[in-house]
Amino acid sequence: MAERTYMLKVAGVQRELPILDVTDKLAIAGFIMLGDVELTDACARALAARVPKETDIILTAETKGIPLAAELARCLGMKRYVVARKSVKAYMENAVWVEDRSITTKGVQQLCLDGVDIERIRGRNVLLLDDVVSTGGSMKALTELAEKAGGRVVGEACVLAEGAAAERSDIIFLEALPLFEAARQGDL
Repeated sequence: MAERTYMLKVAGVQRELPILDVTDKLAIAGFIMLGDVELTDACARALAARVPKETDIILTAETKGIPLAAELARCLGMKRYVVARKSVKAYMENAVWVEDRSITTKGVQQLCLDGVDIERIRGRNVLLLDDVVSTGGSMKALTELAEKAGGRVVGEACVLAEGAAAERSDIIFLEALPLFEAARQGDL
């Protein structure tokens, strides 16, 4: 376990998160839902009560949002959700893509949809979903992607709003997550 940790309670579930340096000045609590069925189920149920009623389809980014989107879709009685992929795959036809910058991903990445998923979004009310919103870079990219596909964004939802994102009134979230100062050499 990491030397520094943060105790998080969200949707009735408690987890001890490692505090990890992402730059020489900034550290974050490492929140990973992948593989955590109890946490994913509890958060999806809690978010289901808060999403806009007019939501037709959920759009999330690969990878960490996928299990949450699957469970939230199930809670809302939806048969499908859409995943924006991180690269254009050989099987994709008529793909559209946007650039995404995130504090947890080094450099610039792409988010893309193929023609089949574009048709699933076109003319529909789209809920954007992610595990954590911090700077809002991924949500901005998902918004641009949904609009390129002809969808109408009706909400942005996440489990945790990190740092200043917790002060935003335009996102749906379950708990705030603080940012931390990076550990100085010798403090660990």
